[in-house]
Amino acid sequence: MDRGKATAYAAVMTTTPRITLPADDSALADPLGWRPLKAPSLLEFEVIATEAYRRLPSRFRAKCEGVVVHVEDYATTEVLDSMGIQSELDLMGLFQGVGLPFQSDSSPQQMPNMVWLYRVPILLYWAEHDETLGHIITHVLVHEIGHHFGLSDDDIDEIERAAD
Repeated sequence: MDRGKATAYAAVMTTTPRITLPADDSALADPLGWRPLKAPSLLEFEVIATEAYRRLPSRFRAKCEGVVVHVEDYATTEVLDSMGIQSELDLMGLFQGVGLPFQSDSSPQQMPNMVWLYRVPILLYWAEHDETLGHIITHVLVHEIGHHFGLSDDDIDEIERAAD
């Protein structure tokens, strides 16, 4: 390395960026200690999902009797493989079961219909978009329950507006 390049490099390495932080912004005062936001645990996420479900219109919830909602970090490998999904980060929710239009009284007893919410993919989506976590969870929940009903996108949009 010639002397001119070494001097320029040393000048860059010793120059401190001049950033002025607001006096009340303690989160940025120690950037390596930054932690104003923390991802909710599975239990906290389940509480948010339960509240999102509770806020859905009662006529909608009445038709969800017997639907079980589960929260997990990710979909299982078996689920991803069966759907042809490469990454566990690409699936935020899933409906498993027999939708209402396809159920019959003469059919043998089935497992309950289930909605799965996958915490980590939802959190990653939330981190990259300007929406509240509760709004995203509600959207995924309604979308998956919509599969239970066979609803159109317009029907799902109407239910989300009523939940807000």
